[in-house]
Amino acid sequence: MASFRYKTFGYAAPSAGARLKPFCFERRALRPNDVTMEILYAGVCHSDLHWARNDWGWSNYPVVPGHEIVGRVIEVGPKVTRFRAGDHVAVGCMVDSCQHCDQCRRGEEQLCREGNTMTYGGLDRITQELTQGGYSKHVVVRQEFVLRVPEGLDLSRAAPLLCAGITTYSPLRTWNVGPGSRVGVIGLGGLGHMAVKLACGLGAQVTVMSRTPDKRADALVLGADRLLVSTDPDALMQSANGFDLIIDTVPNKHDLNPYLPLLDVDGTLVIVGQVGPLDEMSSVPLLLGRRRVAGSPIGGIAQTQELLEFCARKNILPESETIRMDQINEAFERMERSDVRYRFVIDMASLTEPADATS
Repeated sequence: MASFRYKTFGYAAPSAGARLKPFCFERRALRPNDVTMEILYAGVCHSDLHWARNDWGWSNYPVVPGHEIVGRVIEVGPKVTRFRAGDHVAVGCMVDSCQHCDQCRRGEEQLCREGNTMTYGGLDRITQELTQGGYSKHVVVRQEFVLRVPEGLDLSRAAPLLCAGITTYSPLRTWNVGPGSRVGVIGLGGLGHMAVKLACGLGAQVTVMSRTPDKRADALVLGADRLLVSTDPDALMQSANGFDLIIDTVPNKHDLNPYLPLLDVDGTLVIVGQVGPLDEMSSVPLLLGRRRVAGSPIGGIAQTQELLEFCARKNILPESETIRMDQINEAFERMERSDVRYRFVIDMASLTEPADATS
């Protein structure tokens, strides 16, 4: 087993608002229960953009983004029993947790009482060094947070399942969506299109909710039964009490009030997109219909593995555009313009070791 720190390279944001650029750095030395991966594909999440630009106010620099990672095992520690060199594996939004609190013991590591360790922008639980993400050639992760990529799942398109996929799959499972469930999806972007595909895969009746009718054709192609125009008062009135679950994927401040009367008694609107403030909300439809507004992060490791197996069985994959690593800044700009259908995936074979990278 290697006892030295692992030299690698990738693309990093050196400061808030700066363009990502080549960056050489070191991964930690392989621990007995660690897996070292060569990264083959990295998904581009809207969170990567927010973090690189410090939109939430808690970013650390320099940061190598990327928490949708698909790769190949190249080395394992002596206590690793689940993986061996050559296995196709994946890593999502977290790489560690306390492993002993009640939430971790029930497989909800994303809700760890001590806080999980994020794939990038977190602090290693042993060394306290800043974690770095998947826009890089290699990553070292403890085996409990490494996922197995099932046979038959397209490696080049699977990466967004590690964030967009599990972020929308987890509430579908938490609220027991299945055949006959009536599910609404607000927004048809990176998260929304996965919510549609996964809800359809679970047998639900799915309605996309959008401010304009422009995305009707796309919604139907993805499997939705219909599109509801949320700015049409008559259409909203006709759909009152019509949903058991609404998944809100909109990633910015917006008004929930038009959607609350659409929930049936005991229905839930779950927020998975916006991190931060929302417009002022009336409690009237909540009280009169025993309706709920909830939030949901990603799922735990076991549920994420379940998602990968489910997608392999159902042949559910994100709609994605493959880019080179050196196109990441253009991809960020296009994401801000909503000019992507529906996720970017970086082919990491395009990442070459720079001769003059910063470190």
